This record gives sequence, C-alpha cells and structure tokens, in this order.
Amino acid sequence: MCQHHHNRPKRDPCSAANNNEVLDVRDLSIRSVSINGTDCDFRIAPNVYTFFGSKMSVYLPPQFQKAGTILQVTVSYGTSPEATALQWMKKEQTADKKMPYLFSQCQAIHARSIVPCMDTPSVKSTYEAEVTVPTGMTCLMSAIGQGSKGDDETTTFFYKQPVAIPSYLIAIVVGCLEKRDISDRCAVWAEPSVVDKAHWEFAETEDILASAEEIAGKYIWGRYDMVCLPPSFPFGGMENPCLTFLTPTLIAGDRSLVSVIAHEIAHSWSGNLVTNSSWEHFWLNEGFTMFIERKICGRLVSEDYRQFMAFNGWTNSLIPAVYEQFTPTHQFTKLIQDHTNVDPDVAFSCVPYEKGSALLFYLEQKLGGSEVFEAYLKDYLKTFAHQAIDSWQWKDHLYKYFADQKEVLDSINFDIWFNGVGMPPEKPNYGQSMVEACEVLLKKWLDADESTVGDITGDDYYAMQPLQQIELLSQLWQHNPPIEHWKLDALNKLYKLNESQNSELLLNWLRLCIKSKWEACIPKALDFVNSQGRLKFCRPIYRDLAQWPVANKKARDVYLKGRSQMHPITAEMIAKDLHIRHSTHTVCF
Repeated sequence: MCQHHHNRPKRDPCSAANNNEVLDVRDLSIRSVSINGTDCDFRIAPNVYTFFGSKMSVYLPPQFQKAGTILQVTVSYGTSPEATALQWMKKEQTADKKMPYLFSQCQAIHARSIVPCMDTPSVKSTYEAEVTVPTGMTCLMSAIGQGSKGDDETTTFFYKQPVAIPSYLIAIVVGCLEKRDISDRCAVWAEPSVVDKAHWEFAETEDILASAEEIAGKYIWGRYDMVCLPPSFPFGGMENPCLTFLTPTLIAGDRSLVSVIAHEIAHSWSGNLVTNSSWEHFWLNEGFTMFIERKICGRLVSEDYRQFMAFNGWTNSLIPAVYEQFTPTHQFTKLIQDHTNVDPDVAFSCVPYEKGSALLFYLEQKLGGSEVFEAYLKDYLKTFAHQAIDSWQWKDHLYKYFADQKEVLDSINFDIWFNGVGMPPEKPNYGQSMVEACEVLLKKWLDADESTVGDITGDDYYAMQPLQQIELLSQLWQHNPPIEHWKLDALNKLYKLNESQNSELLLNWLRLCIKSKWEACIPKALDFVNSQGRLKFCRPIYRDLAQWPVANKKARDVYLKGRSQMHPITAEMIAKDLHIRHSTHTVCF
C-alpha cells in the first residue's frame, strides 16, 4: 500500500468546481482519502479514452472550503502490476541476472499510474519519498538522497526533491546497482558488470556540465547522477532531475555517443527549470534542449562540429520524420500540435526536437549571431525559471528582449513556423565544412562499379568523426535508386559495419540494407531490435521490415515472441506500427 500526501496550495475562490480536488489516476486502487486528517468522499470517473486513465474527484468537507485554506490531502492506494509507468524485470532479464529490477518512465502522462497527481507539466511540486526494498538492492530517485536504514531483510531509502518539478519527472529505479564517482557532483550507477564500462564512457560528464553552465547559468539541482538502465529502456535518456536515466546503447566503447549526456544535462534548464505548459508545446522542452546540446558540443569540440550536428539533425532526423514516419501534411509535423483526445506517446517524434532547434538556429543567424543569442538564452531561462509556459509567452519575451530588432522579427513568419505542416518555411544556413568529406566519399561509392569498388580504401572513412560516418550512411540511404547488393557487401567488408558497437551507425546501416531489399541483413536487423528496446531504433526498423513482404512475417514473429519482455511504451508503439492489436503482458517480481 502507498500513501501520497498532497499539499494543496491556497484555493482559488473563483471556480465553481472549488469544492473538489481533481487528480489524475490510472489503474490505481484507492482505499481512502483524508484532508488534514479528516476522512472524505471521493469519486473516480473513467475517461472514454483509456490512455488518459480516470478523473479522481475528492470532495472537500465544508470546513475546508474557505478560500485561502492550505490543505494536506492524504491518499492511501495501491498500484496495478500493469502500471504503464513501470517495468518490472525478472533477474533473468538483467545484465548480471542476480536480482530483479524496476524502473519508471513517467513522461508523458504515466505518473498517474503510480501516484494520484495533477499529471500535467503545467503543475509543479516538491516531493519526499521513503522506499523500502529487499536488503542488497539499491533504490534511486529523481531527488537528493537523505540516507537509508535497514536490517537483514529490508532497507528503507529516503529522498527529497526541494525544487518544484512536474509529475513526469518523478522517477524511481531499484536493482543491484553499483556507483562510480566522476566528480564531486557527478556519478554513474549501473549493474556491477556494466558500471566500469559506463564510468569510462561517461567520464567527461563534469566537463559537459561545466560547459552547460557557461551557456545556461548556474546548475541548481545539487547533484547530476546517471543510471545506466537495462536495454529495454525505451529512450536514449530521460532527464529526471538529479538522476538522468540512460540507455546502455550509448556505450559504444569510444565515447562517440555522449552527445546524449549533453542533451540530458541541457534539460536541467530547458524542460526541468523552464517547462512546456502542455505537450502541445513540447518543442519548448526539446527544441531548446537540442539547441543547447549542440552549443555545448560546439564548445567542447568545435563550431564546425556544432554546425554539422545541426545539419545532420535536419537531414538524418527531420526529413525522415516528415516524409516517412508521418507525411508532409500530417498534423504531427506542426511545431505546435493539437492533442485533443490524443495520447502524447502517439504524437512523439523528433519533429519538436529538430524543427524547434532549427527555428532557434535560424533566429540566432537573423538576430546577430552566437554571442548575441546566448545572452538572450540566459535571459529567457532566468525570466521563466520554475515556470511552465507556452509558445506565445516565449514569443512575447523574444519580442521584448529584441525590441530594437522588431523589423527583423516581423519578417519571420511565426505562424507558419508554429502551425505549418511539413518542413520548416526556412532552412538555416548550416556550415558545410564537415559535410564536404561525406559528399566526397559518397560520390566515390556512387560512381564505383564492380571492377573499381575494390580501389576504395578505408582511409577516408576512418578519418571521419562517427557522426560523419553516420551521415554518409544516411546519404546512401536517401539515394535513389537503392544501393546495389554487391555494393552493400563491399561496404560491409571494408568498414565492418555489421560489427559496429555504435548503435546509431548500426541503425543507419540496417535501414540502408533494408531499403535495398538485401536479404542478408534480415537476421542482423531482427537481432538488433530484439537486443534493445529504444524506440528511436526499434520503430523505424520494424516499420521498414513490415513493408518488405519477405521480412514482414519474421518481424511480426520476433515482436510477438519478445513483447512480454519489452517496456509497455515500446510494446504499444511497435504494435501500432505493425498493425497488431496490443494486449498488456505483465512481468513481476
């Protein structure tokens, strides 16, 4: 049984519904509710759209209906084994197979499945928690640890998050975990067999955090710890405050994918501190975070690298999302979307990330360059810190800050940027210095025939940054007609692509092979989607395989066999892609 104490702020006397406290719940068994120690009535009304769960109305006794009263609402309840925010894993599903494992993913609207709450990013609150687990297991949360106590059977961990956060940032992980310190304020946690690899891979975290502070201002969250989760985690990372969740697919052995760390660190300001007021304005979280991530990488590597990252985001993420995941007329290609009766998980794509980042990149170029725009960025983050805002509040602030450049701003069609479908109305002027090497090598492969392909050496490829290698494969994937099978075989033999530990590179390589209908790639593609549950990787591969008659049945069979081991979000989204009716499969301790 769980107890949730909700400190309700002063009551607004203007609402006719003020005699009710309204909370979101999903599949919770509510046992009792009390207000300031007095039992009270409640009612649960299911939503016709099941993904929204239910509305829980708590009826306030007359003595608590006076405006200005501060209330403590205590809810005693139990969660369901099918709670969509949680994945319960048997020990056999973990890396070390020693103990079972639990982790949460509350974004976007899954917190309501583990705690009665106002499950919207527009409401922020602090929290404290006591969690009791079997002794030998460690509990971590998106908060500052306050110590633990226990005996031979159980251990209770205490956590406190003193900064108000939205419900989607509540997070918990329990497992057999070890810690490795990176700096005084940074550490990484993982299973014993993974922790040293993760420590090496993410050793630059303090440098990334320090660089972020130069761009965005002081880091207010105290600690920046990370936990490397099991492979079924559906995202690259999740910016839970004080404890970023990371996918093990980032462990490439060469630190080539640590830009995800920069992304999650950037969320400490854009998203966690300044938050979109609804998921319809998701770009305010992700577009700004993508923009700051690339600013960080520009400082740590080079400005040319920042420019190339932005270019790669346009070509390798935004274009496929607009033309393949959706269509150029789809409503979910808008920057500001209408989510009326829409599950935010269904609308999820890279569009808010890349279209939003492109808008900021475009504005930077129009309004005076990097130095000018970074000063604006700090002012924006300071102005709206600890708030939840929408796109119009953002635009109003932009106009106030750049009041002396009103003509420039008036020349930008914000209506099309906000509400237009498809690609953005303008493309920023991305630097091309790192693109040129990709295009030179691309031309060599496109021009080669069976008698000359052997003349291509690996020198140009291995001299590239990993992101350039990915861009080369992306450009080959975009080429029509599809690449010949003999040429794919030559690419694989020369660059050992099937053996790559870089999951981003492997994704682009496999999509290239599937587009060319090279049957030799099917076992590798199926192994890839079966070995991890990251949506960014699994969904496009499954979609590609489903559209290929030779591979369709094999893909469906692999999904049906493995979905009970998947995270609930991953299982549901892939079922939609494969047009398979999804049913919940529960794995419990």
